Amino acid sequence: MKSESVPREPSALLALQRATHATLQVLAAELADLELTASEINALANLADGRGRTVSQLGAAVGSRPTTLTSVLDRLERRGHITRGPRAGDRRAVVVELTDSGRLAAAIIRRTLAELEERALGALPPEAVTGFHAVLRALTEESS
Repeated sequence: MKSESVPREPSALLALQRATHATLQVLAAELADLELTASEINALANLADGRGRTVSQLGAAVGSRPTTLTSVLDRLERRGHITRGPRAGDRRAVVVELTDSGRLAAAIIRRTLAELEERALGALPPEAVTGFHAVLRALTEESS
């Protein structure tokens, strides 16, 4: 007798990749007027709270190595969205801060992210969203 197999859920990681690509496409379309790359959007979104970050801190927040982040920051600085300078008390550390145009772009990005999140997750029960965040933390911790 052949045993019946229970349908298995697809890989959580593959589903996460699909969701990430779909989300990036929506964000690219909704934020097209800003003429920013996904990496630039991510950096500005993580600076939107107005606190300056060292390149290392920002790299950890956006999920990128500081060396990879440098070209993103170069482009944002050329466009006038950020400044980089020494951190008080530690001249070796470089602090990234938003300019006025960067604050405006970051506010638009944060608002767009919140609206997209509400459309996508608003109908889910709160415990499902909490569980989703737990999964994301576990994946992030495993990757660090």
